[in-house]
Amino acid sequence: MKRDLATSLGWLIQQARKRRGWTVSELASASGVDSLAVKAVEEEGNLDPETLLRVSEALRDDVESGRDSFPCLRIEGGATLSGTIEVKASKNASVALLCASLLNRGRTTIRNIAQIEEVSRIIEVLASIGVEVSWDSKARDVTLVPPSRLSLETMNVEAARRTRSILMFLGPVLHKETEFNLPFAGGCDLGTRTVEPHLVALRSFGLAVDVHDGAYQVAVTKREFAFDRTIVLIERGDTVTENALMAAAGQPFLTEIRNASSNYMVQDLCFFLQKLGVIIDGVGTTTLRVTGLSDIDVDVDYSPSEDPIEAMSFLTAAILTRSMITVRRAPIEFLEIELAILAEMGFECDRSAEYAAVNGKTRLVDLTTHPSELRAPVDKIHPMPFPGLNIDNLPFFAAIAASAQGSTLLHDWVYDNRAIYLTELNRLGASVRLLDPHRVYIEGPTHWSGTEMICPPALRPAVAIMLAMLAAKGSSTLRNIYVINR
Repeated sequence: MKRDLATSLGWLIQQARKRRGWTVSELASASGVDSLAVKAVEEEGNLDPETLLRVSEALRDDVESGRDSFPCLRIEGGATLSGTIEVKASKNASVALLCASLLNRGRTTIRNIAQIEEVSRIIEVLASIGVEVSWDSKARDVTLVPPSRLSLETMNVEAARRTRSILMFLGPVLHKETEFNLPFAGGCDLGTRTVEPHLVALRSFGLAVDVHDGAYQVAVTKREFAFDRTIVLIERGDTVTENALMAAAGQPFLTEIRNASSNYMVQDLCFFLQKLGVIIDGVGTTTLRVTGLSDIDVDVDYSPSEDPIEAMSFLTAAILTRSMITVRRAPIEFLEIELAILAEMGFECDRSAEYAAVNGKTRLVDLTTHPSELRAPVDKIHPMPFPGLNIDNLPFFAAIAASAQGSTLLHDWVYDNRAIYLTELNRLGASVRLLDPHRVYIEGPTHWSGTEMICPPALRPAVAIMLAMLAAKGSSTLRNIYVINR
C-alpha cells in the first residue's frame, strides 16, 4: 500500500509540473534540488521528505492560484455546425522553414505562417541568437535576416525547451559552428522519442553529440568531400529527414538520402530549398538526391502549403456533430487515405476539382461534408509513413470510431504512451478500453455528455477530446490548453 501511495504521489507531482509547462530540469531549478531527485520522485515514488517539501513549495503557486490560472476552454456542445472554413498554413512546415532560414545569409520571408505557440517559441529562439525578426501579424508574414555570426550562447533556453522543433537547428547550425549546445527538446509528452536517428543521419556531416547537464553538446568536425555519398536513415521520420536535408543543402556535393520521409512538411522544405538554389531530385519519394551550396545568400519569399492535420480536425468536428460544412483549401494528396477509410465507415463528402496552392506545387480541394451514419471499419486503424494514414491524424479516428456503430481496434504503434491518453474520451461517455500502451478497443456509438477535465499533455489526443466536447450535450471545460495552442 505504501508503494502504491508513493507512486500515486509521484504521478500527481509529474502532472502538476506538466500543467505548469516545466521540464524536469526547470522544476529542479525552481525547487533547488537535483534533477535526478525530481525524476526519482516522479518515476520511482521516492518519498524523501526534504525533496518533497522543496518540490511542493515550487509548485505551490499553481495550487494556490486556482485552476483558472491555466488557460481553459468552456464549450457548450451538442450544436450543429454550418458554414465554410479555410485551412491555414501547415504548423510542421512553418517550423521547418524557420529553422531552414538559418542556412540563408539573405532575407527570408515566409508568408501566411501558422500563428501558434510552437512557431512563437522558435521565433523567440531565433531572435535570442541574433536573427532580426519582423512579424506582420495581420498578414501572417515573417521576415528573417540572420546576423553575420549566430550568438548561440544567448539562446532563450526556456523557449527552446518548450518545443521539440529545436532539434532541427542541428542540420543548419552545423554549417555555422564547430561547437555549440542545444537544450533538451520538449513538446508533447509521448513517451521516449529518441534523437538517435538524427545523430546517425548527421554523423556523416561530421556531427558528434554528447549529453550533459540537460543539453546536447555538439561538436562538428569540418570535412571536405570530393565525392558523392549516400545516407540511409534508420527511421523514416519527418524531422530526421528535414535535418538531413538541411545538412546536405549546406555542402556543395551530392548527397543521396534513402528511406526519406515524403510527407507534406518535407516536401514544403524541399520546395523552399530549391528556391534557395539547392538542387533536389526525387521530391515526394523516399529517395532524395541533394546537391547543396557552400554559400547561400539570396532574398527569398515562400508560402508554405496548407495543413492536412488541421483539415482533418475540421472534418472530425463535422463528423462528430453530424454537420454539413465546407472545408476549403484541403491538401488532398495528404488526406486521401483518411478519406478512403472514412468512406468505408459510411462518411459522405463532396470534393471539388483540384487547384494549386500558393507554392504552385501542393494540390488543394474543397470538401463539403454531409451528416452520415457511421459504422466501424472491418480492419484495424493504424498509421503508416506517408502515403499511409498520417500518424498525427490517428487520435481523431478514436473520437470518430467512438461515434460509429460497432467495435474498432486502433493501433498507435509509433509512440510509447499516446494511446493511453485516448482513454480520457471515456470521461465524455465513450467506451475506450486500453489493451496495451499502443492499442485501444473502442465500442460505439457514444452518447457524448459534457464534463470538466484537464487537457492531456499530447497535442492530437487533446484536440480529439476538444472536438468530442463539441458533440457532447451540455457544458464542458477543458483546462490547461497550452498544448493545443502549440
